Amino acid sequence: MRPLAEDFSRHLGMERGLAKNTCLAYAGDAEAFLAYCEARKTDPARAEATFLEAYLWSLKKERGLGPASIFRKTEALRAFYRYLRLEGKAQKDPTANFKAPRLPRKVPRFLDRRDMEKLLVYPAGEAFAKVRAAAAIELLYASGIRVSELLALRLESVNFQQGWLRVFGKGSKERMVPVNSAALGRLREYLSARQRKFGGQPAADELFVNRSGKKLSRVQMWKDIVSFGREAGVDIKPHPHLFRHTFASHLVQGGADLRSVQEMLGHASLNTTQIYAHVDKGDIKRAHEKYHPDK
Repeated sequence: MRPLAEDFSRHLGMERGLAKNTCLAYAGDAEAFLAYCEARKTDPARAEATFLEAYLWSLKKERGLGPASIFRKTEALRAFYRYLRLEGKAQKDPTANFKAPRLPRKVPRFLDRRDMEKLLVYPAGEAFAKVRAAAAIELLYASGIRVSELLALRLESVNFQQGWLRVFGKGSKERMVPVNSAALGRLREYLSARQRKFGGQPAADELFVNRSGKKLSRVQMWKDIVSFGREAGVDIKPHPHLFRHTFASHLVQGGADLRSVQEMLGHASLNTTQIYAHVDKGDIKRAHEKYHPDK
């Protein structure tokens, strides 16, 4: 049944325009479900809702998957059966009345202003990797973009005069994100270091490249940021997505409206952005001490 999963993956990318990582995840989920069907000699095109429920239950009980994983696999099955219906390979959709598990609303972890300041003022020195990491951290915090969006940036993606980034997000959706002068200054320092390192030698079109001049990988970017954070002495081990949470949390704490934050983050729904409207625990404590009658 692998060809069916591969066709499904191509459909997600070409017809629905989903991001590459989403296509791969959904295709992997579909392939696992098809293997389950094959082991039980069940035609997926004729599977009933009860069969799918048993499959999802097995993922929870036998593999110990949590609500977030079950939610994604449920959404993958929905997309898979929409594809089968569209291609005329199934007469009905057994996921039509499915209800995905409710996900807990977790407050995202983020860096406090003290730790963020440590990273922003820590000297990058002359080493190419450290200058690159410093520029990446500044851009991630200044713009809130995803690490995949950061690594896809090209020189023409940056408007240095007006302070904007041209970003292509999930589903190749384009958006313009403002950045501050500090981040642009760090980026200029990195570009100067890149020019010194490669000179007239060929290098990738992307802004962030490795020591060979090729597009930098997510893994290397992760390692660079962890190393930089360790040297800067921050309390929380930093990673690229942590700066997206920090960006949004600091904006909302500073009084930014959620609609603007939604636009900058590239969220399709305001519900996704509302997770950042959490209340600072320090504010709660101060309010309690100030207003409780039994002071």
